[in-house]
Amino acid sequence: MQIQVNTSSHIEGREGLIRKIEETVTSSMKRFVDKLTRVEIHITDEDSDKKSKGEDIRCKLEARPRGLDPITVSNQAATVDQAYKGAIEKAERALDRAFGKLKDR
Repeated sequence: MQIQVNTSSHIEGREGLIRKIEETVTSSMKRFVDKLTRVEIHITDEDSDKKSKGEDIRCKLEARPRGLDPITVSNQAATVDQAYKGAIEKAERALDRAFGKLKDR
């Protein structure tokens, strides 16, 4: 499983953050490792020019299962950690549903 992390230029600590996200994805999705070809994560600061105090960090995660259409989820939160962790949790649930449906057939 290949993991690709992209961040906007307004996200601080990009190198360390990318490593941390890759480790979290690897750990969280280890049960899907043989079923996924790639996981792409895009993190952006929606209000970077305004510096608002709301939930302006968005994480979009796309998981590409072998032989299936990509599964895309997104999560918006106040911090980068909350945004990507929430997106990973949503992706895990979506992958469980997708692979569960295949198993039921």
